[in-house]
Amino acid sequence: MTSLGTIFWGLIDPWLFMSCSLYYLPPTILALLRARDVSTLFSWPRLQAAWFGRFWAWAGPGVREGGQVRVGSLLEGRVRGGQIVDGDSDEDRAAAAALRVRGVVIEVGAGSGMWVNMFAKVGGVQRVFGVEPNAASQPALQRRVKEAGLDGVYEVVPVGIEELGDASRWDGKIEPESVDCIVSILCLCSIPDQEANIATLYGYLKKGGRWYVYEHVQAKRNLFMKLYQRFVNLFWPHVIGGCELCRDTETALRNAGEWQSFELAQPPEEPWYHTLPHILGVLTK
Repeated sequence: MTSLGTIFWGLIDPWLFMSCSLYYLPPTILALLRARDVSTLFSWPRLQAAWFGRFWAWAGPGVREGGQVRVGSLLEGRVRGGQIVDGDSDEDRAAAAALRVRGVVIEVGAGSGMWVNMFAKVGGVQRVFGVEPNAASQPALQRRVKEAGLDGVYEVVPVGIEELGDASRWDGKIEPESVDCIVSILCLCSIPDQEANIATLYGYLKKGGRWYVYEHVQAKRNLFMKLYQRFVNLFWPHVIGGCELCRDTETALRNAGEWQSFELAQPPEEPWYHTLPHILGVLTK
């Protein structure tokens, strides 16, 4: 039985995370003042992006450490029903090989490049378009691409999802139904107009292409957590770079179009009092 202390600290955790983010707001403002970047100071979206970029440089490595086993297993094709499958039989290895990320890939919300080296480890990836419109995150992303040895394979795309097919907005263009895989790792919580952008991404995926999903989502297991999550979300998006806790991302993905298979589940080891429950799995168009 879970102790009351464990439940208490689980419920307090998002408030501690927000307090860490707030710590980075004053130095962000100070840096902008020193740079005389008045336009960013007086634009809330730009200030928020600069603030979040500074905070995430600190928080990102911890988030990566906590999620790398799930993400690595997902991209290697070793996730079933929200669980990691570590079977050593020929059948298990063949199933994983068939589901492994490959070919031409869109990584949505690449951020500072936390997951870049995963594409180098998996193998079979020919091209990656790393979509990251936040200019504050792009230098770190470029650096991690080089560190992973993916120059010429991984291209940083400095625009939003809605502009991926517009060659006038960036140095390239992605054609409809030209992508083998889409990877979204902890990013669909913060994209604007989620349903429309998910539908746009669906249009870039080939028939038979796969979408690899690891996202935190709306709480559904019990009424208390639904209400508590909504309360936390009154503050969370303003402090954590526009991230939304209560998005029904699973439904948005399901409604994006027709799927041959739709396998998403919450990892069973996540406790009921988790304010940021996750979904994990692979969708096939």
